Amino acid sequence: YLSLGCGSVLNEKGEVEMDAIIMDGKNLDSGAVSAVKCIANPIKLARLVMEKTKHMLLTDHGAHLFAQAMGIPEVPGEKLITERSRERWKKNLEPDSNPEEFQKDLGTVGAVAIDSEGNVACATSTGGLSNKLIGRVGDTACIGSGGYADNRSGATSTTGHGESIMKVVLARLILYHMEQGMSPEVAADTALDYMKTRVGGLGGVIVVNKAGEWAARFSTKQMSWATVKDDNLHYGIYNGEKHTKPVDEALASERGGL
Repeated sequence: YLSLGCGSVLNEKGEVEMDAIIMDGKNLDSGAVSAVKCIANPIKLARLVMEKTKHMLLTDHGAHLFAQAMGIPEVPGEKLITERSRERWKKNLEPDSNPEEFQKDLGTVGAVAIDSEGNVACATSTGGLSNKLIGRVGDTACIGSGGYADNRSGATSTTGHGESIMKVVLARLILYHMEQGMSPEVAADTALDYMKTRVGGLGGVIVVNKAGEWAARFSTKQMSWATVKDDNLHYGIYNGEKHTKPVDEALASERGGL
C-alpha cells in the first residue's frame, strides 16, 4: 500500500477529487478509482477494486458506495485541504491567472517495485490539475497512461500533464521501448521526448525493468524521487541530481527528526 500523506490540489469548486491506480505485473490485474472525495488514501481503494471486484475502474458515486461497503473510513473533505492548497486555489481564480500554464507541485505520488521473485507492480495517485473542472479525470486512473506493470518487461508510474500523457499512453509506451531492448533510462527519455515534441507535454516517470534496473526521468524542471536498492537509498529533485546514502543511516536521521 501507499500512504504518503493525504489530500491534493483543489478543483474549480475548491474540493479534493482524486484518481488512483494499482497494477500487478504477474497477471496484469489492475484496479483504479477516479473523482473520489473524502478518501484519505485512494490507492488502498484502488487495490480493493482490483482484489474484490470483477471490474478495473470505479468512479465518483459508485466508488464512494464501494468504499462504504468495504469499510473504508470517510474523511471530511476539509480535513484533506491544506492552507497552501486553498491559497493556490484562490490565486488561480484571479482573472489573469492560468492554472494549467504553471502547474507546480502537481501532487502525484507514484511507486514501482520488483520483488525477489521478479514480480513487478506499480501504483499512482493524484488530485490532478489545480482548479480543474469538476469530474475531470486525468491519466492516473487510466491503465497504460498513469501506470503499467508487466513481469515480462517491467513497471512504470507517471506524473505530469495528464491530457498529454493520455495522448501518447506514456506508461505503456515506455515499456514498449524496453521490450525493444532499451534500458529504463533510455526508454523513459525516448518516450518523454516524444510526448514533448508530438503534443507539447511535460512529465516525469519512475521505471524498473524485469532485471531490477531502474530510472527516474523527467522533462519538467523538477521531480522528487527516491529508490532503495541493495540497502542504499538514492534520491534527488533536480535534473542531474543524485544523492546516495545507506538506508540505515537515512532511517536513523528520520527517526531523529521526529
